[in-house]
Amino acid sequence: MSFISLGIDTSLLTALKSEEIATPYPIQSQAIPAILAHKDILGIAKTGSGKTLSYVLPILMKLQGTQVRKNRHIQVLVMVPTRELAAQVNAVFIKIIKEAALGIKTLAVFGGSSINPQMMALMGVNILIATPGRLLELVSVNAVHLSDVEIVVLDEADKMLTIGFEKEMDQIFALLPKQRQNLLFSATLNEQILSLEKVLLHDPLVIRIEEELESIDLIHQRAYSIDEEKKGPFLRHLITSKKMEQVLIFTSSIARADRVAEKLKKNGIDAASIHSRKTQGARTDLLRAFKHKELRVLVTTDLLARGIDIESLPYVINYELPRSPKIFIHRIGRTGRAEQCGEAITLISPSEEAHFKVIEKKMKKRITRESADIATF
Repeated sequence: MSFISLGIDTSLLTALKSEEIATPYPIQSQAIPAILAHKDILGIAKTGSGKTLSYVLPILMKLQGTQVRKNRHIQVLVMVPTRELAAQVNAVFIKIIKEAALGIKTLAVFGGSSINPQMMALMGVNILIATPGRLLELVSVNAVHLSDVEIVVLDEADKMLTIGFEKEMDQIFALLPKQRQNLLFSATLNEQILSLEKVLLHDPLVIRIEEELESIDLIHQRAYSIDEEKKGPFLRHLITSKKMEQVLIFTSSIARADRVAEKLKKNGIDAASIHSRKTQGARTDLLRAFKHKELRVLVTTDLLARGIDIESLPYVINYELPRSPKIFIHRIGRTGRAEQCGEAITLISPSEEAHFKVIEKKMKKRITRESADIATF
């Protein structure tokens, strides 16, 4: 199947070609024709399955040749749970719009940044990508109006519900027109999502793209048994001996992420930490540098366990285990994406062994423990 067979027009096909995107992913093959036919969508697909383009392309097709009828009255609203995902989705829109030479304006708004520049930038915006809290702030000062919204997208809807955005989302839904197209995307299907479906969606097309656990099939996993105090030296040995040029490291806390990054830098390894206490500007700059391989090692908390797409990331290292098996799967899923292989390495202290067995049970996969004898290097 090709994008042209899905109804994508020539200008957007040219943009896709310039981005070296040739074949649609399964969710794109199902969602694009349905969205163009004005169907509501409930898409259940893991992060990295191509869902962003599955709504970006038909939305841009629908908006071609249209103009904002009233200033600050947006036509499309995309709600996301995090600043990083807002910036990432906006970047996808901007790339396609630029390559296709479309007269469509997009904007990403989120907390953690000054609201005044965002208020000014909302002039003439067609597509707004927003976190719920900042969106309500902008609505409260009449910087944006939702009464003419034609399409609403909820991206990572399950995460928005689990991190406490239900109240804000209810307030936003009350401001939207009843006649609109609703596109709801989630990595999981649970009772909260089903409740949203009943409220928001009208005779939706339900698309399920493989189970979440299948995403680990392209990931080569290794696990090392090691004492806690030896993890730092062994981590540095792994990075240098394997000549890792791009590696994402997960820790269990902000303080540990900072300490690990600082120790790596002291030992001559280019590294930085990224977490919720960093300013949005700093986080954006660090992600950009890491994605472009200008930064060798990025150390983080579970802030980056979901919703961040780093193309062809070769290595993920779990310096410490997360609280839940589901988060572990999201972590290692940063590699082995878009049908490319990757390697996930986990360092397991004696106190973490029992918890790792729970994770293995959830993955339905046994990982052979390798010895990490610090005396051998």
